Amino acid sequence: MLGTDFRTGSPNWIDLGSPDTAASAAFYGAVFGWDFVSAGPEAGGYGFFRKGGRTVGALGPLMEEGAQSAWMTYFASDDIQETARKVAAGGGSVRVEPMDVMGEGWMGQFTDPQGAQFAVWQPGKTKGLETASEDDTLVWVELHVEDPVKAIGFYGGVFGWRSQEMEAPGMTYRVLSIAEGDLEDGSFGGVAPLQEGHRDARWVPYFAVADTDVVEASVTKGGGSVLMPSADVPDVGRIAWLADPAGAVFAVLKPSPPQG
Repeated sequence: MLGTDFRTGSPNWIDLGSPDTAASAAFYGAVFGWDFVSAGPEAGGYGFFRKGGRTVGALGPLMEEGAQSAWMTYFASDDIQETARKVAAGGGSVRVEPMDVMGEGWMGQFTDPQGAQFAVWQPGKTKGLETASEDDTLVWVELHVEDPVKAIGFYGGVFGWRSQEMEAPGMTYRVLSIAEGDLEDGSFGGVAPLQEGHRDARWVPYFAVADTDVVEASVTKGGGSVLMPSADVPDVGRIAWLADPAGAVFAVLKPSPPQG
């Protein structure tokens, strides 16, 4: 599961692009107990979600014409310019050229060859999220694409990720790990084939929760929607897929207790 010892290819930041940041802050505050703290007038409405005084994500207005509300996953790089070159060489595209973010770090935004959007953060003063894999924080990220094998080839070329296959109900699921160290300790996410009726490739963040059913009820009460009701997945935990009132998709997971 995710930690905050960020290495190349680790998810190290998430943010939400919203058409109404005040409404989004209120919704996620009610669902996860997050506080929203503005980054200041020079940040153009961008700010941070915090839980217990620690940053768990961020929120800002939609910046691209025609953009839809969505969560963006960022991956760590120690050379974002080289990462951008690898994205282009692998058939991806650069949506936002690498740029210095007020000395906090360097940011770039990209699209993989199958259309899934992602971003990269090269740490400066801000290393990344301040907590992960605790209740109401990021615990996993998942890529849904038409061709998982092709996707693994692309991201392997960009970040050096490794993968392991595991059988899941009705599909082969591929667990992703960073390039360094033990596969299990370095795992942070997975790749799954697009489900029938879904055409848009995307990264989906999973947040750890104490009770997925309680979160479901809170999402519905707040005007969001339940895309996949809570269900138990053997050896993984209890999972639900949800969307906020603006349509941004996310998932929640109550992990199974450790074995042994």
